[in-house]
Amino acid sequence: MAASTMAVNASPLDAAMHALRHDLIHDDGPRISTMRNYRFAILQYDPREEFKLRGLVQQLAQDLVNSGWAVISIDLQRLLIERVRAQGSDWVERVIAMEKTMTSKSLERGLNYLRPKIEALIDGPQGIATDCAKRIADYTSAHPDRIDHTLAIIGRAGSIYPFFRSSALLRHLDGRTGNVPVVLLYPGTRGARNGLSFMGVLEPDHDYRPRIYP
Repeated sequence: MAASTMAVNASPLDAAMHALRHDLIHDDGPRISTMRNYRFAILQYDPREEFKLRGLVQQLAQDLVNSGWAVISIDLQRLLIERVRAQGSDWVERVIAMEKTMTSKSLERGLNYLRPKIEALIDGPQGIATDCAKRIADYTSAHPDRIDHTLAIIGRAGSIYPFFRSSALLRHLDGRTGNVPVVLLYPGTRGARNGLSFMGVLEPDHDYRPRIYP
């Protein structure tokens, strides 16, 4: 399937989606990485374009399906909510009550109390990366013949700001995706030396191996 012509006045997000689409829907298979055993990519976008992004991703997913692909959509917000609920209602109520108490004194104190609670749920190799890997493995186990035509798209990262570090997520996913290509949708800004600032607020992180679109 040939890539469509890119409009001259296209936005950075449009350009990123155009380039990603071209590299995914390719006669020789997905070309989002030059490394066969490291099939990760990041699509960086302005957080203010979240809803536009969702529409473009839905269209990309439909185009991939029409081209014979399977698309695994992974919602980080949903995974976090599942992990919070798994702690039990007593834990949730205690954390909410204490966070409200701390926030009444200052927003910073409330955030500082909440940060280690949430980070303990999502960080590390057994954190939210495990949930992402399980979503992929569940599909590939049920459809082993579709692995070469399957894409995982990880989104809603902005919903777990400021507790999330995408570089750590991808690092902990490495080797756990069954060689399925993975695209992380990254709300933030891009600086020098491919540094990415999550939500355009956190200090730029340069610890990235994947290709960054656009």
